[in-house]
Amino acid sequence: MPATAGTTAQLLCAIAALLVAAHAMGQLFVRLRQPQVIGEILGGLLLGPMVLGMAAPGVQRWLLPSDGPVAGALSAFSTLGLLLLVHFTGAELHRGAGGARRNTIVLITVIGLVLPFAVGLGMAYLADLDELTGPNGSTTTLTLVFGMAIAVTSVPVISRIMLDLGILESVFARIVLAVAVAEDVVLYVVLAVVLGLAQAGSSGIPLWHLVSQEAPPDLVTYTYYAVVPVLFLAAVYWLGPGVYSRTAAARANLVARRSPMAYRLLFVLVLCAACAGLGIDPIFGAVTSGMCVARAGAGQRDGGPAAGGSGRRERDDGLRPFAMGVFVPVYFALVGVQLDLAHHFDFLFLCWFLALACAAKSFSVWLGARLAGERNSTAVNLAVAMNARGGPGIVLASVTYAAEIIDRGFFTTLVLLSVITSHLAGQWLGRAVARGIPLTDQDAPVPPPHGPREPGAGTSVGQRPTTASHPKEHLK
Repeated sequence: MPATAGTTAQLLCAIAALLVAAHAMGQLFVRLRQPQVIGEILGGLLLGPMVLGMAAPGVQRWLLPSDGPVAGALSAFSTLGLLLLVHFTGAELHRGAGGARRNTIVLITVIGLVLPFAVGLGMAYLADLDELTGPNGSTTTLTLVFGMAIAVTSVPVISRIMLDLGILESVFARIVLAVAVAEDVVLYVVLAVVLGLAQAGSSGIPLWHLVSQEAPPDLVTYTYYAVVPVLFLAAVYWLGPGVYSRTAAARANLVARRSPMAYRLLFVLVLCAACAGLGIDPIFGAVTSGMCVARAGAGQRDGGPAAGGSGRRERDDGLRPFAMGVFVPVYFALVGVQLDLAHHFDFLFLCWFLALACAAKSFSVWLGARLAGERNSTAVNLAVAMNARGGPGIVLASVTYAAEIIDRGFFTTLVLLSVITSHLAGQWLGRAVARGIPLTDQDAPVPPPHGPREPGAGTSVGQRPTTASHPKEHLK
């Protein structure tokens, strides 16, 4: 249906309102020394059925309709914001351990991921959680989502917290980020499997009709969606940086010559489309494209992808500030719009799920650290830091809800879990640094020069801080 002048005006008003609400509330939370992303989500909550819907239901339905061309356009806008957020998260996954204690990293990664994931799987199996399943969900997919929600750690959030505290180059930070990177890679692989299994119920395996006219056996379907994401990740990780570098530098590449930002966005979209063609969710293409761009940038500084460079940052082509200023805030605001605490929220479920998630994750990280020989104080600090779920937790919630794997109530709980755990981790580490308490036995205390600043202030989830925040930025 062609867009009318009224529909266009309605869409523009909706985007403008979302941008104003997200940035205004985000800035307010920065002034309150709180993570900006919480303000962006709250800004959307104010425009949703909880606040604006109660005060002026007609205005709310007109501004943010649940269906129709405006709803479809906003969904596309939000999807692009999600893909770009995940892309920049993927760029942060190109990080080494930096000489930190590898035995500690290995044990925390294995125990801190396997144990809470197993706890989540066991709880989902033992408890009657069928009411949390969406139309396209199943016991298998819900169980996997439950396990991921408990096990996940956020690279963007925890790196922002430690950057703001001035400890990003400490031994503690290198341990935390090395473990978080490994966990987030596993998260996105498992998420791709979950989304593929949910899609298989309706569309099966892509191009299967070329092999047989009959539906594929369940074993073939499960094997396909378990193996293809891993093969795609391996192929793109090793071949992608070289392809990106060579094509970006090619004289025939008029897009890259005219606008490096446009070519980078094109690269993201191509990998997302390739995933969609394979039956993998496009966010897997977004995260792998981010890893490619980061490794390509590292290779250009350190001798090429084959040289094994360890550069920390992808090329600054202008895409990050634009995406983080426009698309990503709208994505988080629309996450807030979907939060209906009056009708789709179970407070008791949030309480026990939050307690279970924090206890399982924190204990498993603490156990891994202690088995590696770390002091109890160090193990406790690592356990609290690794409990932050942040952006990946919100992505897990929004993507599985959009795929109708989980219901709206579980979606709300997962978003709140991510926000609360990220805030708690920031508060704990902020107080430790402010009191001059070393986070490991190899770290000297690094108190902020002008008093403690709340972790996360001034940066959104996945957003790169300016170089003024830390003269030796160490994110990529």
